[in-house]
Amino acid sequence: MIKPKILIVDDDPAFCMMLATFLEKNNYQPAKVHSGRACLVAVTKSDYDLILTDLRLPDLSGIEVLQEVKKKHREVPVVLMTGYGEIRTAVKAMKLGAFEYVSKPVNPDEILMIVKSALQPTSSNHRPPQNHKGDFDYLTGQSTLSKKLEDYIALVAPTDMSVLIKGESGTGKEYVARKIHHTSDRKTGPFVALDCGALNNELAASELFGHIKGSFTGAINDKTGQFELANGGTLFLDEIGNLSYEVQIKLLRALQEKRIRKVGDKNDINVDVRIIAASNEDLREAVKHKGFREDLYHRLNEFSLEVPALRERGEDIDVFADHFLRQANEQLGKQIEGFSEAVQSIFHSYPWPGNIREMKNIVKRAVLLCSEKHIAPEQLPAEMIHTPVMQNAAAGSDLRSQTESQEREIILSTLQKTRYNKSKAAEILKIDRKTLYNKMKQYGIDN
Repeated sequence: MIKPKILIVDDDPAFCMMLATFLEKNNYQPAKVHSGRACLVAVTKSDYDLILTDLRLPDLSGIEVLQEVKKKHREVPVVLMTGYGEIRTAVKAMKLGAFEYVSKPVNPDEILMIVKSALQPTSSNHRPPQNHKGDFDYLTGQSTLSKKLEDYIALVAPTDMSVLIKGESGTGKEYVARKIHHTSDRKTGPFVALDCGALNNELAASELFGHIKGSFTGAINDKTGQFELANGGTLFLDEIGNLSYEVQIKLLRALQEKRIRKVGDKNDINVDVRIIAASNEDLREAVKHKGFREDLYHRLNEFSLEVPALRERGEDIDVFADHFLRQANEQLGKQIEGFSEAVQSIFHSYPWPGNIREMKNIVKRAVLLCSEKHIAPEQLPAEMIHTPVMQNAAAGSDLRSQTESQEREIILSTLQKTRYNKSKAAEILKIDRKTLYNKMKQYGIDN
């Protein structure tokens, strides 16, 4: 039996040795390097099945290592390890093509679960076309914002309009795109998802439109592009703001003429594709700064949807947490019954910078670590309970924590109503701006 080869990248020799020994005992073939540049040299000399890299390295960052590896070895899964609890950085890494992230100190069961998952044949960054299935797993929230989103989905799905989905990373924009497809007249056709955030300029045109053999260095075979794969169905372009100006021009032509041309080819191919695009950046600002074509923006923005952040829909938190608990129980073969009251309080107080994706990862990790019937605060990442409001939530339902929880909800609700206009919110709350900023910092509310 051939043992999968895993490259460990970390500047701590003791940690590297410990992790390598653990992986070797579990029938993997580990190798160790202690810098980002050493990693890039190593992947040119040998084929690795998985790379485990620290986020903080002495020369390059883990993000830079990820980006360089993905330029030439897109099929190799990369897992980032960090001792700094930087959720926003981890979410960015996922958008750039990281398979997963794990916090230090690394839990052996957790890292083993992630390694096994990453090495499964279906773990590629390329998501294959998917036809309609009656058991499509889409979770509907109960909050007012979630119901409004559902109304918009029901309104636009039967049409053939292009849709632009906006929202922070991790809010579930791809799930919304799938729901639109599966409730449209194209539901029997393919749904193809392409993460533009993980593409460099050289690969983007080839991924979108395909190429013919010999059209450029490395084109050893003909390639079918995502447009052609999605013919008759829906093409979801995530993080579309990442595309270069040159590729944007080609994309606009494809949308207007409903024809594509493979890289290196002289002939056009007719395609019938509905486009759903998504971005976590403001494309209107990108248009102003000449980073995104205005004509393409208007072509994509025939109808727009805003997917709310998890912190804005408190009524959905328990619904989503229970859903991910059931999923994790099934995937890990466990029977955890629920969450303790302290964990529920933490969930409702935590700002969820990584949104639904972060919650899914946290719940799955907690289920893996939990040995009792209910998940306790000890099974949550340390960064969730470091702030005063989190510690109060973990302590229980005393009067002070309840008062602070209510105050946080009032402040958050007011900020949402004023679209985070601090002056207007402070005026409504009858406090000065400095007090508002202090309260936001205290309760972990993002600016």
